[in-house]
Amino acid sequence: MIRKRLLIIAILLVISIVFGSIFRGKVVEITGRIISSYYKSVNFVQDKFNMHFNQIEEIKRLGEQNKELQKSAVLLSTFANELNQILIDKNSSIYEPKVKLIKTLTYANISDYNKFWVKFDDFNQSKIYGLISQGKTAGILTAKDGKPLAILQNDKSASFSVLIGESRIPGIAIGNENGLIIKFIPQWLNPKVGDEVVTSGLDGIFFAGVEVGKVYEIIDENLYKSAVIKPYFDQNIPAFLYVITKER
Repeated sequence: MIRKRLLIIAILLVISIVFGSIFRGKVVEITGRIISSYYKSVNFVQDKFNMHFNQIEEIKRLGEQNKELQKSAVLLSTFANELNQILIDKNSSIYEPKVKLIKTLTYANISDYNKFWVKFDDFNQSKIYGLISQGKTAGILTAKDGKPLAILQNDKSASFSVLIGESRIPGIAIGNENGLIIKFIPQWLNPKVGDEVVTSGLDGIFFAGVEVGKVYEIIDENLYKSAVIKPYFDQNIPAFLYVITKER
């Protein structure tokens, strides 16, 4: 009888040791999974939290930058007004370039994003006007059906005279789908990649010195060279443009 009891106790002890080990292993495994999931959740929330506050800081930074830009615009406008007053006082307004702010209206053709109608009073149908956006050349303005039509400078029908680099190499900038190209540069002249291109003011469209873009490729052909220009102007149509009403 005593032997049977001892045998039963021994069997129960073995069972306890074996299954207790398995049970403890499962508990540890489950606990590990729970802890891992918890830390993953904490890290996810922390990342989203940091991203949110980084966005807030970026918004604040952009807001401050916008204020500085607005301040600079006001100062520049004040300087321009003072300069205009000096020119008037010196009876030199005959030499003063003039620009006028005009509003863009609608596309001239829904499939052509380079041409659009503008609101422009005192429009002279016999004249070609230069268009400026943010101080850079944007295109030209001509008459179509008796109405003022704005043509962005990457359109093949847009062209105006320019100067290239410090050597002031003359040329005619012509629109193409990649921006602008200056063709028929004599072989003995040496425009370089990186040269800045500005208007010459000799065509009656723009006044001299308006920034156009930079040379990013020189094409060396048999009889002449061509310079491909990356314009400064973003081709997105702005709500307003400046039109040059008097070149000089």
